[in-house]
Amino acid sequence: MDKAYVAILSVAFLFLLHYLVGRVAGGGKGKRLPPSPLAIPFIGHLHLVKTPFHSALARLAARHGPVFSMRMGHRRAVVVSSPECAKVCFTEHDQTFANRPHFPSIRLVSFDGAMLSSSYGPYWRNLRRVAAVQLLSAHRVACMSPVIAAEVRAMVRQMNSLAATAPGGAARVQLRRRLFEFSLSVLMETIAQTKTSRSEADADTDISPEANELTQISQEIMPHLGTANLWDYLPFLRWFDVFGVRNKLMAAVRWRDAFLRRLIDAERRRLDDGGDSEKKSMLAVLLSLQKSEPELYTDTMIMALCGDLFGAGTETTSSTTEWAMSLLLNHPEALNKARAEIDAVVGSSRLITPDDVPRLGYLHCVINETLRMYPAAPLLLPHESSADCKVGGYDVPRGTLLIVNAYAIHRDPAVWEDPAEFRPERFEDGKAEGRLLMPFGMGRRKCPGETLALRTVGMVLGTLIQCFDWDRVDGVEIGMTEAGGLTMPRAVPLEATCKPRAAMNDVLQKL
Repeated sequence: MDKAYVAILSVAFLFLLHYLVGRVAGGGKGKRLPPSPLAIPFIGHLHLVKTPFHSALARLAARHGPVFSMRMGHRRAVVVSSPECAKVCFTEHDQTFANRPHFPSIRLVSFDGAMLSSSYGPYWRNLRRVAAVQLLSAHRVACMSPVIAAEVRAMVRQMNSLAATAPGGAARVQLRRRLFEFSLSVLMETIAQTKTSRSEADADTDISPEANELTQISQEIMPHLGTANLWDYLPFLRWFDVFGVRNKLMAAVRWRDAFLRRLIDAERRRLDDGGDSEKKSMLAVLLSLQKSEPELYTDTMIMALCGDLFGAGTETTSSTTEWAMSLLLNHPEALNKARAEIDAVVGSSRLITPDDVPRLGYLHCVINETLRMYPAAPLLLPHESSADCKVGGYDVPRGTLLIVNAYAIHRDPAVWEDPAEFRPERFEDGKAEGRLLMPFGMGRRKCPGETLALRTVGMVLGTLIQCFDWDRVDGVEIGMTEAGGLTMPRAVPLEATCKPRAAMNDVLQKL
């Protein structure tokens, strides 16, 4: 009986302590805080973290409203799931939410806060300026177009060769690997003016060593990043490294850094040997800046920027294209409509060029609808409030995490009719104008690589549609289950059959 009494008192004490800590962290008396689900002492709402987290938060928003609060261990968070409140956060309170939270996992993989995910301030502003002006400006992206076109041709050539040896002339391909290697090849050429090392003879066997290496590095790092990582919120998990997260992350980071160092050293040697040219790689630009301002453009900063470009430019681009192909395979009428447009605008005597892409209106509708339904970052990278403010009529105290659920916003039935349906036509003739679409974020923290991403996806998706007849394996409908993590890849990689189109045979034979 005494033991039971002590247990009851202990539980009561824990709940009281949790309540008092929550009141203090919530800003004290007189605050109108957002509604919140029932919390558990010390862990808060971490028991509600399910995979995929964006779907779990969307379900909570349906119960608690478009603005609600959560306690992630010792951190308070506010979750925003409506376009109106998201606009307020990134317009009226854009500077207030310009900061990023200091997650231990992010610090381990970001060169101790040297990447674009760094805290808002002079260092970040300079990093952002370099990325937006020197590396990813409209002019730079236009200069990259020949590289994108060349890598698209190489990918099509490999798939055409694979189909030529397949039964019935239709090859079964796993698109994820092909698209990831394509994205990596574009970045390797534009960042370091080097190519992946797989020969044409190996086209039907495996991906390049570089793509394989970066894939493995990504698989080691990505699961431990993002808002749903318990390791960031429960200190005892870090103190004792219960799941070996620190060791796994550090090993992957050392592997990644060695990969980046090889690229930088090779480019530095090339420049020292007089290999500079008018077509400067991104690394050549950064190393030139380093010579004039070495204290600012350190090797760490250069590695951080390259890490950002590889991290944001491979997985997201390939994943978006994979989702688009999945949707088109399940909606053959949309696939046929996109192909008919390409045939009418481009014809069948040549491949799509970068100049053609802006004229392919329906193709852009397909891409926009894909980004609406399956944004590459379903929960925008988290922000943190630097001052007290109000969102949706609620008080948001300083130091609160801001989690914006772009996935839920893009599927808001009050904004989008039948939001779970794939309808590219909703973007035709400006019908979606004024509706919030934010796959690349919003405000001053918006992704600077949007122009490059859209151009790359447009080129590769359009060319795949133009050159091949696509079909589902054994006619089975493509599953659309999402995996969790910082990005939103398919739970199962997409496999499909591709057969060269008879109308494009002459073009394909000349590649």
